[in-house]
Amino acid sequence: MKKQVFITGGTGYLGKRLIAQLLNLGYEVTALCRKGSERKVPDVCIKVIGNPFDAESFQSSIPRGSTYVQLFGVPHPGPKKKHLFESIDLASATASVKAAKDAGCNHFIYVSVAQEPTKIMMDYQLCRAKSERLIDESGMKATILRPWYIIGPGHYWPLFFLPLFKLLEWLPATANRAKALRLIYLKQMLNALIYAIETPPSQRIKIIEISEIRNS
Repeated sequence: MKKQVFITGGTGYLGKRLIAQLLNLGYEVTALCRKGSERKVPDVCIKVIGNPFDAESFQSSIPRGSTYVQLFGVPHPGPKKKHLFESIDLASATASVKAAKDAGCNHFIYVSVAQEPTKIMMDYQLCRAKSERLIDESGMKATILRPWYIIGPGHYWPLFFLPLFKLLEWLPATANRAKALRLIYLKQMLNALIYAIETPPSQRIKIIEISEIRNS
């Protein structure tokens, strides 16, 4: 029997690429789709039409014992979108945690964000931290990944500041924070997600920080 993965956010920046890799590795992928977006998901996937904010609309379609990957959230998060973080990111995470637990998933995977305190993205970090607490309180076995900015197609602009980032990593006053907020390449993030899916934690919750993601 093929290993089963249920994924939300499968049409997004990470999701569509992760699905392609999982299919190539022989996984059976079930993707939650909102009505009208199902055509954006590969036909070889099992497509579930549902509301990502309503667990009851898709819970019964989650394979029991599967790995649940929560990627749904605000695209291109930034300070100007802070009013959406609770209504989209936290609300969808709340529904996913409930659905995954009630469906009997074996492993919950969540892409959070680096928790090194910042001013510019504090609201986003706080919202993701709330989602992490929900996962912890659920009692499910889970892996939480904490990237910062992921470099890839359409997301290359931070490379212009790479020399500055390198300098900040060498200065004693800024080294710790700069290293805690290092850039990650898309390939590294996808490798880390595949590793998380294929390697459930021995403890109940595993946190994968930027340094580990960069080594994937």
